[in-house]
Amino acid sequence: MQQNNLFEQMIQSLIDNEYAISNHFITTETALALKNNLLQRYQQDKMHPAGIGKNFDYAKNTKVRGDVISWIEDNTSNQTEQILFEQINSFIQYLNQTCYTNINSYEFHYAFYEKGSFYKKHLDQFRADRARQFSLVIYLNDDWTTEDEGNLQLYLPNKTISILPFAGTAVLFKSDKIEHEVLPSTTKNRLSIAGWLKNG
Repeated sequence: MQQNNLFEQMIQSLIDNEYAISNHFITTETALALKNNLLQRYQQDKMHPAGIGKNFDYAKNTKVRGDVISWIEDNTSNQTEQILFEQINSFIQYLNQTCYTNINSYEFHYAFYEKGSFYKKHLDQFRADRARQFSLVIYLNDDWTTEDEGNLQLYLPNKTISILPFAGTAVLFKSDKIEHEVLPSTTKNRLSIAGWLKNG
């Protein structure tokens, strides 16, 4: 699929449904290379428990979330991370041109959910900081099956959407609108990249 067609489908789905799913936001090859990056960081103890809140509200809370994360620097020298950011930058440019969203920055991290870990229902936008406009999650699990579960649950006003974390799949939704939850997998570790498109 041509890049602009992919982006257009995502944006139209966001308008129509309040969320968008793309099964080919990144290639399988890129997803596997990013998976290897994540596992290398994990094996080198470069990932740390994520927290809840921001600044003085920050608190580690394993009853709410159990993932460990590692931030990806904007100026990364890793070739595969550069490919990822090229795609994200292209999407932001298209989003701004077509929807006048004024996105001017972003932040992304690797996320490792050990078997059985989870992230309870939440919103991605801080009360004291409204910069996060869109949440974007990209999955890196090349050997996943429906039996592995570990679904992302999006809680819409009238229904719940359940999404399996297959490699290359991306999920986009408004950070201040859609509550969501990461359900545990009882069979495998769950790998992803999560981040936010921001206007501040």
